[in-house]
Amino acid sequence: MLWFESNGPHRHRRVALPDSSVTDARRSLRASLRARRRAVSAAERARAARQVAHHADHILHLRSGRRIGIYAATAEELDTSRLIALALSRGCLVYIPRIDPRPRVQTMCFARITASSARPLRSNRFGIAEPEGPRLASARLLDVVFLPLVGFDRHGIRLGMGGGYYDRAFGFRRLRASWHAPLLVGIGYASQEVERITPAAHDVPLDLVITERGAIHFTRGG
Repeated sequence: MLWFESNGPHRHRRVALPDSSVTDARRSLRASLRARRRAVSAAERARAARQVAHHADHILHLRSGRRIGIYAATAEELDTSRLIALALSRGCLVYIPRIDPRPRVQTMCFARITASSARPLRSNRFGIAEPEGPRLASARLLDVVFLPLVGFDRHGIRLGMGGGYYDRAFGFRRLRASWHAPLLVGIGYASQEVERITPAAHDVPLDLVITERGAIHFTRGG
């Protein structure tokens, strides 16, 4: 991987240049891990969802007023419906990611939902459920965000679906090593852990991952 020193105000931060070999390796790993994730049975998926919700509540102390971002799961992702219901019952302000519908605008915001909301979720162009309505929040204003993942390693590197929406939404965290909000929590199956994911320049590391087995915390130097 190639590196260069930026001449901007963060000139001591190293930035990785794109590397086709890294892209190819991540694409191959993504395909393998997605196949592994799709192989999880319906019963195991339901059990893992219950355990992840329990661990998240115990570790993060979900409570009234906390601004929580949670993805609406696709059929192959770890189900988040139980976690969403739990956060709402605790009085959290719950926000679901929403992608700008314009194909050339690759941005994501968060739209609030409530337990009594009459608006159903709709499918976007990727087949992902998302809410409608005007109550939006910037990624910077959230306290905790639960992110989907295809894979992760013990350094907190997350492998997603490859669209880069989460990395762009939380790219501001790369500008300051001491930036602690929002807390970025990957959730998935323990089987999605791999020994190492080669980081890309755009990656925003996770703070922790919660699986059906419990939490894995990551620490990084400033």
